[in-house]
Amino acid sequence: MTSAATSPVTEYLRLGLAFDRLEEGFVDAYTGDASLRAEVMNAPSPDPAVLADRARGLRRDLPGDLPAARAEFIAAHLAALECSARRFAGEDIGFVDEVRAYFDVDIALGDEQRYRDAHAAMAVGLEVAGAGDERLTEAYAAYKRADEIPADRVDECVRAFSGALRERVRSAFPLPDNEIVEFEVVSDKPWSGFNYYLGGYRSRVAINTDLTQYMSTLPHLIAHEAYPGHHTEHCRKEEILVGGGQFEQTIFLVNTPQCLMAEGLADHALRAAVGPDWGLWAQEIYADLGLRFDGERAQRMSTASSGLLGVRQDAALLLHDRHLDADSVASFLQQWLLAPPERARQMLRFLTSPLWRAYISTYVEGYRLLDTWLDEVPASGRLARFGRLLDEPLTPAQLRAELGPSGAGP
Repeated sequence: MTSAATSPVTEYLRLGLAFDRLEEGFVDAYTGDASLRAEVMNAPSPDPAVLADRARGLRRDLPGDLPAARAEFIAAHLAALECSARRFAGEDIGFVDEVRAYFDVDIALGDEQRYRDAHAAMAVGLEVAGAGDERLTEAYAAYKRADEIPADRVDECVRAFSGALRERVRSAFPLPDNEIVEFEVVSDKPWSGFNYYLGGYRSRVAINTDLTQYMSTLPHLIAHEAYPGHHTEHCRKEEILVGGGQFEQTIFLVNTPQCLMAEGLADHALRAAVGPDWGLWAQEIYADLGLRFDGERAQRMSTASSGLLGVRQDAALLLHDRHLDADSVASFLQQWLLAPPERARQMLRFLTSPLWRAYISTYVEGYRLLDTWLDEVPASGRLARFGRLLDEPLTPAQLRAELGPSGAGP
C-alpha cells in the first residue's frame, strides 16, 4: 500500500507548492496540510527542469491507487505544470501550444466580422446606428461615463450586492454558517478583482480602484468573485470534495484546467443566480441606494457587446503568437473594445505579465465551453447543472465528453 507521504496526491501537492518558489502567486489557494507547505517553502529553491521531470514522472505513474476520475483530474494538471516548468526553465514554447497545455483548449484568432456585427448592435442600442465608428466611440464613452459609480459610493454598492447575492445563493446552494467574504480596495494590479480563498470557508476579495467601477458591471464582478462564483465554489468544494477525502482539491494552481473551469463558472455566475433579467434586479438595488440605473438598457448593451468576447484573446495571440508590438495591440484593443488609451494599456499589463499572459483564454474559452454545456439542458434545469460546476471536480475534457460530437475543442 502507498504511504501517505508518497501517495500520488501528496506528491502532486508537493510539486504544485514548489511552483510558488518560482513565481509568487502561482499557488492561488492552498488549504491543505500546513506542514507540507512549510516543508516545501523551507527546501532549497527548486530547479524548473527538475520540476518538469517530476511532473512527467508523476503523470506516468498514475493512476496508482486512485480511482480513474481522480487520476484523470491530476494528470491534466500535471501536464499543465510540466509546461509551466519548461517555460520557467527557459524553453521556447509556442503560445498556442502553451495555452493548450495549460487549459486543454485550442485557440485561434476570431472573425472580425463578428466584432463589426457587435459594433452595429451596440450602435443600435446607443441610437447612433449608421453614424460611423468615431460617433459610436463617442456615444459609448458617454454611456460609460453615465454608468460610473461615484468613488465614494463603491464600497456601499459592493456590500449591497454582496448581501443580496449571498441571500439568493444560500437558498439554492447551502453554505456553511461560518462562511464569510471580506472586501478590500487595492491599486496597481493588472486585474479588476481577485478572490483570495483563505480556507475555512473564508475569502478576501480585492477590488482594484485603479479601474473605474460601473453600475452595469459591478453586479457581475461581485457574482464572479463571491456569490455564486469563486468564493461559493471554493466553499462547496472544500466541504464536499475535501471533506470527502479528495485532498488534491486543497490546492488551486494558476495556468491549469482548474482555472478555465473556475473562470467560466464565475462569468456565468450572475445569470445563474438571478436569471436573464439581472439588470432589472440590479436596478431595484441601485434605486434603494439612491442611484439611477437603467437595467433594461444594460441588458441590451450586454447582449449587443457579447460578440466582442474574443477580442482580448485575439490581442494575446497578436502579442505572443504573431509578435506584434505593444502599440499595435493597444490600437487593436481600442478599435474593437472602444476602449480609451489608458484602459487598453491596463489590459496590456495583464496580457504581458509573465504569470498571466495566457490567462485571458480562461475567460474566453471557459465562458464558451460552459455556455454550450449549460445550454444542453432546458432553462428550468440550468441552475441545477450550474450546481455541478460548484460541487464536482469537472475538467474541460469531461465537459467535451458529455457534449459529445457537438463539443468543441481538442
